[in-house]
Amino acid sequence: MEDTHQVIVVGAGFAGLTAAKELGRKGVDVLLIDANSYHQFQPLLYQVATSQIGVSAIARPLRSIFRRIRRVKVTTANVAAVDVAKRTVTTDDGDTLQAQTLVIAVGAVPNFFNTPGAEEHAFPLYSVTDATRLGSSLTRLLDQADREPSGSVDMVVVGGGPTGVETAGALAENIKFVVTKFFSPELADRCRVHLVDMVPSVLNTFSSKSQDYTRRRLARIGVQMHMGVGVTEVRPDGVTLADGTDIPSRLVVWAGGLKAGNLIANSGLAQGKGGRIDVRPDLTAPDVDGVYVIGDAANITDSTGAKLPQLGSVAQQAGKWAARNIHADINGGTRQAFHYFDKGYMAMIGRGAAVAEIGRKRIQLQGSLAFVSWLLVHLALLSGFQQKVRALFSWLNGYIIHSPAQVVVGAPE
Repeated sequence: MEDTHQVIVVGAGFAGLTAAKELGRKGVDVLLIDANSYHQFQPLLYQVATSQIGVSAIARPLRSIFRRIRRVKVTTANVAAVDVAKRTVTTDDGDTLQAQTLVIAVGAVPNFFNTPGAEEHAFPLYSVTDATRLGSSLTRLLDQADREPSGSVDMVVVGGGPTGVETAGALAENIKFVVTKFFSPELADRCRVHLVDMVPSVLNTFSSKSQDYTRRRLARIGVQMHMGVGVTEVRPDGVTLADGTDIPSRLVVWAGGLKAGNLIANSGLAQGKGGRIDVRPDLTAPDVDGVYVIGDAANITDSTGAKLPQLGSVAQQAGKWAARNIHADINGGTRQAFHYFDKGYMAMIGRGAAVAEIGRKRIQLQGSLAFVSWLLVHLALLSGFQQKVRALFSWLNGYIIHSPAQVVVGAPE
């Protein structure tokens, strides 16, 4: 079966969702395809895994999002292959869908860098499924440790970027507040969190001032840092570092990076760094017509030619820009090269502690002011009023009165 559509958007992450919204509002017919029936707010997945908020705060049904945008049709399906030359999409069900314009926004998958045992034994943190699986395993680990009279309970986070720092900080504060309150102070004393990265410093893209503050804050809440040394092996009972250090652990979180998935690898398009597509300045794929690649599937450059980071703000702006260019294509206009408005970076470290470097001039904030800014920005970015309310309620419980609203994350495996 072959259906023809004006625009097909593959992937409902930040980039694909934004592109579909903009096109639908401009009167363009869009088919949005995603393996999930919901949009997930990836920056807060670590909070789901550490029981700070519930899944319903970060996941919103796609049909709810597009309820009033009638030009966008949502289909839940696994995309098995894309033919960029023909602009077709083939699903696992065998259906072939034809697009006048194809937008590939399939996101990324964890990059384990061929580390032995990492894919089998480490927990990635890039989807709701990942977050609930990690949260359940964390609860199970603490339950088991509570029955054991002695022995340390070590947790390892691999990756010193924002995801790794935020996860390590959340785990450490869980030990201080949740484990002490819901289990016992004795168990909390036996728990340790390790942060590992082959890069010498945490938050490598941030300023040295932000890095220094982050190191001090993580150390204050008990995170043991192993910086400048990579992981050479992940086992069911721990990790081995490049310097020979062995860290026993039954819980390893992998926040070590992303790469493009198999759909991109098999698309026939030339791949650049991270397996992503080096798109043209107007966000179209090279050597083909009518194909755009955005989000974590693309290497996108700014007006100076510098490659932009894999951030939600880049994905959202690229989605909106691609929609403008597609609308121009349809109406005989001229495409414009992508211009990124640099909003800066933020990372949460724990209660009352965050770092923020705002705007192109990198106005630097640390501590409580950055913490409040982080909360407000993420609250504003959440999709849907109900999601905002749920997140706000959970944060008030967790950060102010130290009583997390989400203690049970999911059923153990």
